[in-house]
Amino acid sequence: MIKKRKKQTEKEMSFLDHLEELRWHLIRSVLAIVILASIAFLAKDFIFNVLIFGPKQADFPTYKILCKIAQFIGFKDSFCFTELPFRIQSRTMGGQFSAHIWTSITAGFIVAFPYILLEIWKFISPGLRLKERSSTKGFIFIASLLFFVGVLFGYYVVTPLSINFLGTYQVSGQVHNDFDLSSYISLVRASVIASGLIFELPILIYILTKIGLVTPDMLKKYRKISLVVVLILSAIITPPDIASQVIVSVPIIILYEISIFISRAVIRKKEKLIKKTN
Repeated sequence: MIKKRKKQTEKEMSFLDHLEELRWHLIRSVLAIVILASIAFLAKDFIFNVLIFGPKQADFPTYKILCKIAQFIGFKDSFCFTELPFRIQSRTMGGQFSAHIWTSITAGFIVAFPYILLEIWKFISPGLRLKERSSTKGFIFIASLLFFVGVLFGYYVVTPLSINFLGTYQVSGQVHNDFDLSSYISLVRASVIASGLIFELPILIYILTKIGLVTPDMLKKYRKISLVVVLILSAIITPPDIASQVIVSVPIIILYEISIFISRAVIRKKEKLIKKTN
């Protein structure tokens, strides 16, 4: 009886009731970000000295690996160095405090991402059928996993490649690189968040296939165009360096191929259900 009543109330919810429901989901999501951002704010030394300024150090793991690869290939000067030739400075009164606040919020968003997905799922799931709910039980786990893998890829691959290229680039020996703190942090933040969201491509394709907007044949047909889009995306989130663009584009291409496989699996399930009903 209780379940029936719940179903009835869900069906009878007006547009304003849905908006009210959405408002509370958004409030809880924002609250989670604020709480985690507050913790990140208190952990200032770890967030900045270890995480943010980590890719600026010559002993960063990525540089060590790339240095060994460069030595093996014969390009020792590319990634083998003892110090990056630039300084980071803050040229405004509130620059450091503002950077502290926004970096904490970014950290809060990244850590709270699974909970944000849970709140989105709670809002969407009442409108789904029981079969659809059961088939998407692992949605939060898989989407969160892909996001965190993307964040790690952005931090350990995209960020150091960008910093190494832009930090060492000079139009003349007379110009010394002194980067503003906000510029440096925005590069790290954009690389990490963009990579995390790009890695959600399989989830996006799954949803679009479920809705009927995308098919595996369509993905195959526009594969060449997609490769061009991938290269453009790689160029946006990385510096204009061919090696960096290739390194970044490879996992995106792999994700695209995985998305085709996922789309095909969704279509096959739909076809099986149609056969059973007939």
